[in-house]
Amino acid sequence: MPNEPKLPALSARVAEVTRNTLETKIRVRLDLDGHGTSKLATGVGFFDHMLDQIARHGMFDLEVQADGDLHIDGHHTVEDVGITFGQAFAKAVGDKKGVRRYGHSYVPLDEALSRVVIDLSGRPGLVLNVEFTRAMIGELETQLIHEFFQGFVNHAGVTLHIDNLKGENAHHQAETIFKAFGRALRTAVEFDPRAAGLMPSTKGVL
Repeated sequence: MPNEPKLPALSARVAEVTRNTLETKIRVRLDLDGHGTSKLATGVGFFDHMLDQIARHGMFDLEVQADGDLHIDGHHTVEDVGITFGQAFAKAVGDKKGVRRYGHSYVPLDEALSRVVIDLSGRPGLVLNVEFTRAMIGELETQLIHEFFQGFVNHAGVTLHIDNLKGENAHHQAETIFKAFGRALRTAVEFDPRAAGLMPSTKGVL
């Protein structure tokens, strides 16, 4: 039909961001309309595994190359990847016209269960409720998961609520969080055919 609203071209939602500091050198390439593929090299194996969950369950194509001061610890690397990922996300999602804006997901893994709720609000905010049963998972300090998500929300301009509802195995706790995050983010950035070209806010801007 000639008057049928057209969705934006999917190929437009791709961004690449490079961030270099005295502590880290980070490159992130993100395609929001990909196929769930990833190419990851942060130097922290378990962190790569978690980033892969975001790509696979969000159906994003994600490349992350990080060269950080891991001889000190993983803090700067994990935080700066979150920052750069957030910058790439903000660039890729654009003006947000026609997207669903909100997304949520519950993901179980054996005894663990997590819930993630996201709003592409333009306002950075993070509420993370998780008590990890171990301080380390592989080479990743579990407290750095907060730093990753804090870096992301600050630069993506999103509101993010993460709750680990159950869990005894720290690996399972983390994996449910990252899988749920990927799936919630996927829903939030999907185009709504009924709202094509419309801003999902009564303010007219996000």
